[in-house]
This record gives sequence, C-alpha cells and structure tokens, in this order.
Amino acid sequence: MSVSEPLVQGVSAPTVSSGEPLATHALPPDAERTRPAHRLGPIEQIPLGEGRTFDVAGEQVAVFRLRNEQVYALSAVCTHRGGPIADGQTDSRVVMCPLHHNTFELATGCSLTGADPLRSYQVELDGDEIVVTP
Repeated sequence: MSVSEPLVQGVSAPTVSSGEPLATHALPPDAERTRPAHRLGPIEQIPLGEGRTFDVAGEQVAVFRLRNEQVYALSAVCTHRGGPIADGQTDSRVVMCPLHHNTFELATGCSLTGADPLRSYQVELDGDEIVVTP
C-alpha cells in the first residue's frame, strides 16, 4: 500500500492508494481546543426585540436581544436567498427572514420551513458586553 502526501501541507489528509483517508489520532480528552471569544460591545446597542449584524472573525453574525432579555447569535445571511436575518421578525423561539419568510430556530439555527440551517454561535453577556465565540 502506498501513501500519498498532499503537495501543500494542510490541503487534504494523506490517503492510501485506495483513496481512503488514513486514520488520524484523536486529541487526548484533557487537550481542549479553545476558540477565541469576540467582544462586540454593550448589549444596549441592540434594542429589545431586535437583531443587529456584526463582523466576527470575518463572518457576518446576527445577534438578537429578545424582549425577555435572552440573547442568541446566528449566521446573518439566510441560506435560501441571502436575506438579512438580523432584520427578521422574532418571537421567543424563532426568527423569520424578511425576504421570503423562511423561519429558523434561534437556539439552533434549524429551519422550520425546509431551508438549509443557519450556523448558530455561542453568545453570552459579560456584564453588559456581548461575547460571541465562533
């Protein structure tokens, strides 16, 4: 069996001549990968019941501040036709894209109308500051 390496490191996993990827070693349980948190500023910049779009590590992220003070973060671009998710109508559970009314769960990004899901992000408040982890 021959093993081929990628021409540029990091482009693809090495494969055996059959085309199947070689086994990779999992990280030990105590070796956590940490993702950097991004501070987006005070929560007051988002009115109650609305959303705003932020650039987080080169990605557009919609952060929602619900009337019950819960905060959620999803990809800011609708998977259907690229609508601005932050401008959508929300309730305590979903956001509706303002262009074609596709509906997504705020907690998970899953579509209730058959569109591809939106990416969800971990979001929390540190005092009054919004912190998003991609």
